[in-house]
Amino acid sequence: MRLDKYLKVSRLVKRRTVANELCDAGHVEVNGKAARASYDVKVGDVIGIQMGANLTRAEVLSVQEFATKENAALMYKLI
Repeated sequence: MRLDKYLKVSRLVKRRTVANELCDAGHVEVNGKAARASYDVKVGDVIGIQMGANLTRAEVLSVQEFATKENAALMYKLI
């Protein structure tokens, strides 16, 4: 699954366009390296999202095409 779609489905970012813009601006990194929106997310990846002064780091636990609000939080673990 693409990184921008994963961020939206897991609800780490509210909208896919915002996730895409964050990736383009270099505010998203995967495993310590800047990642593009087209990066293929895999289980075990560590995603870092810099939004303003906040840095959110999450480890990918599962990759699903669709997730309800309750299941979205089970897709990752905050570090």
